[in-house]
Amino acid sequence: MMEMNFFVNNWDTILEILILWWVYYMVFMLIKGTVAEQVLKGLIVVSVIVVLTGTLDLVIINWLLTRLLAISVIAFLIIFQPEIRRGLAKLGRIGVFSADSETLEEISKAAVVMSKKKIGALIAIERETGLRKYVESGVGVDATVTSELINTIFTLNSPLHDGGIIVSEQLIEAAACLFPLTQNPNVPKTLGTRHRAAIGLSEEADAVVVVVSEETGTISVATGGRMTRDIEPRDLSAFLSGLFAPRTAKRTFLGSLFKFIGKKQDQG
Repeated sequence: MMEMNFFVNNWDTILEILILWWVYYMVFMLIKGTVAEQVLKGLIVVSVIVVLTGTLDLVIINWLLTRLLAISVIAFLIIFQPEIRRGLAKLGRIGVFSADSETLEEISKAAVVMSKKKIGALIAIERETGLRKYVESGVGVDATVTSELINTIFTLNSPLHDGGIIVSEQLIEAAACLFPLTQNPNVPKTLGTRHRAAIGLSEEADAVVVVVSEETGTISVATGGRMTRDIEPRDLSAFLSGLFAPRTAKRTFLGSLFKFIGKKQDQG
C-alpha cells in the first residue's frame, strides 16, 4: 500500500525521469559509432562535476564549469551539425529498415555485373550501428545508390577502388573506406583481405557487407561475424532483402504504447 501511495503521489516525477531517460537513450543511439558519441560522454561528465561542485559549494569551480558547459553545448551543436541532422532523419524513420528495396536492388545489380567482370568490391550497408568512424577513414561521396556509380567506383583504375564503400540512408556516404580485419583464428586462411575486412566490420557493427572476389568473381555476404559464400547472382537480391525484411515489421516504442492503450480502451 505504501508503494502504491508513493507512485500515486510522485507519478509526475517518475514520468519525467522516464521521459528524460528515453530521450537520452534515443540521442545516444542516434550518434552511436560517431565522434559525437565521445564528446557527448565528455559533456555528461562535465555536467556531473557541475552538480557535485554546486552541492559542495565550490563556487569558483562551479562558475567556471557552468560557463564551459554552456559554451560546449553550443559548440557541440555547431560542430556535429551533420551527425545531428542525420540522426534526426533516422528518428523520423524509426521502425523502417535503413535500406529500401530499390537500394538493395541497385547494390545487387552492381555486384552481379562486377562478378561477371571479376572486379573486386566491398560494400557495407549500415543498419542500426553507426559507421561514422569508418566513413571518416574514406572519401565523402553522398550520392544516390546506383549500379552504375558502384561499378565506376570499383573500376580498377578508379582512385577510389581500394577499400570499401558505405551505404547509409539510401546514399553512398563514402568510398575508399578502411574496415578492420577479423582476428578470428577460425577464418580460413584462403580468404583474402576483402573478405577478412568484411567479416571484421560485421563483427564490430551490425552492418551487412557484400563482397565480390577479384580472383573468382564469387559473391559473399558477411553479417554478425559470419560469411555466406558463393551466393548465386540471381539469388543475391532476395538474400539481401531477407536480411533486412524483419526490420520492416519492428514496432516503435510509441507505436506499441498506442496499440496497448487502444486495446485497453476496447476492453473497457
